[in-house]
Amino acid sequence: MGTISLPAPALGIVAAISRYEAALDWAQRQIATCWGAIELISERFDFTETAYYESEMGSGLKKQFLVLGELIDPASLAERKLQTNGWEAAYVTVGRHAEPRPLNLDPGYLTQAKLVLASTKDHAHRIYLRSGIYAEVTLRFRGGSWEAWPWTYPDYRRADYHAFFSEARELLRRRLRERQA
Repeated sequence: MGTISLPAPALGIVAAISRYEAALDWAQRQIATCWGAIELISERFDFTETAYYESEMGSGLKKQFLVLGELIDPASLAERKLQTNGWEAAYVTVGRHAEPRPLNLDPGYLTQAKLVLASTKDHAHRIYLRSGIYAEVTLRFRGGSWEAWPWTYPDYRRADYHAFFSEARELLRRRLRERQA
């Protein structure tokens, strides 16, 4: 029989997409208020690899990653996705933009070995968590760099994203060393 052990804590991360600076700012404030200080904030990358969201979000989209300062339990991923879905719905009323979905929030977590994202969409490579939420290992860290899977979204293959995730991974390593000390 295998020995059961709990996973190491992870860094919480949220990918925010919008064409509106105000929406991205609002998301940042919401996340910090509800989940604690944001330790790392990426630049606002041009989101040009797909037109998937344009029909409900418009064109000229930007994507930004927000990394929480406090470590999280990976088991909280489904709850975090449900909460971010609620925030998206709330922003529709406070943002007052023409698009039906002016803000997209995708929570996940980063470990030393992988980046995991939550999704509401099932697929062969996703694992059901609960309440209509699935988890996907989007990237793995191997041989000193991030590697994509066949299912990894095109934008998550970008070198600038990988550089940011490496910075977040180093933050995680520091946090884990601090916990052990």
